[in-house]
Amino acid sequence: MESRRQAYNERIVYKEYGDGVKNRIMACLLLATLILGAGIYLYENGFQGLPASQSGGNFIKWVDFNASKEAMKKACLLDIESYESDVHLDWITLLAYAAVRGGGEFDSKSAGYIDDVAQKLAQKETTKEALTEKYKYFSYYYDAYSAVLGGMLGEFEIEEESGKFQKKYGLKAFSPIAGGFSYQDYDDFGVGRDFGYKRQHLGHDMMGLVGTPIIACESGYVEALGWNRYGGWRIGIRSFDKKRYYYYAHLRQNRPYAEGLKEGDYVTAGDVIGYMGHTGYSDKENVNNIKTVHLHVGLQLIFDESQKDGNNEIWVDFYQLAGFLSANRCEVVRNDATKEWRRKVRMKDPAVPQKPI
Repeated sequence: MESRRQAYNERIVYKEYGDGVKNRIMACLLLATLILGAGIYLYENGFQGLPASQSGGNFIKWVDFNASKEAMKKACLLDIESYESDVHLDWITLLAYAAVRGGGEFDSKSAGYIDDVAQKLAQKETTKEALTEKYKYFSYYYDAYSAVLGGMLGEFEIEEESGKFQKKYGLKAFSPIAGGFSYQDYDDFGVGRDFGYKRQHLGHDMMGLVGTPIIACESGYVEALGWNRYGGWRIGIRSFDKKRYYYYAHLRQNRPYAEGLKEGDYVTAGDVIGYMGHTGYSDKENVNNIKTVHLHVGLQLIFDESQKDGNNEIWVDFYQLAGFLSANRCEVVRNDATKEWRRKVRMKDPAVPQKPI
């Protein structure tokens, strides 16, 4: 059990955000709550009565992901510790139950909800199927949270000093900032932006130094790579189940990407994919027009390909996820000859296909 606990380093790094930002975010969350209610209603009722042209198919249209880093940490540890037990506690089931009981919000009561359902599941007093039957919105939260967290916990192999690989089970997702490099962040999701047009900030900014190695949070394939007038040099990585799209933006001028990285490449969680900078806000390539050096990381959920681009995109607040993943930062080493950084310890993720998808 102790070895499994070591799979999750319990360091927590965070910074409180100011009242002004908080008030703006609360207004955004109120609107999001109204949209979420409509989304849940449509999801639970199978879009009945809507023509196909309006429903666009029976899939989730909105996700308001509010799970706190403390709740995710607690659920994650319960999952890891019970992996080889008679009843394996699935952390997404635990979090979905807490979301149902909290009306989609996570507060001081959430830990109690998680403990309560974990005990009942472990003692076989209830099941995921029973929870689905009892709580009207449980299936919605389970499906939504599965989309957000589905690739973060599972089996993998880690390289030992001998060069052999040891099988593990635990957290196999990483912070987007490499271990040993400092950064600062606060919850800026939904804050206004005005370059090009008035819009909301649909990502999370992590401030640091130029050249800080940027890490792939999850295994996937490079779906987009190159210049974007808003994000500057950016990388878009799609999870192999195609439900998540990670967007890493404002990368370093002149040498933004890990050497040799190109569209279509497979990456394993923990790989160095690029370097922090402040490019963007320009139609001309390779321009530093962003005032503050930082990584913009965004997480888009895709339940149907029609949601990938356009007015139906679903972006979730990455702030709590960043706090949760800050306890799992990939250590890196530098090649003095090439000045490139790479991960210190290799990992094999069974999610990475052996053949092109």
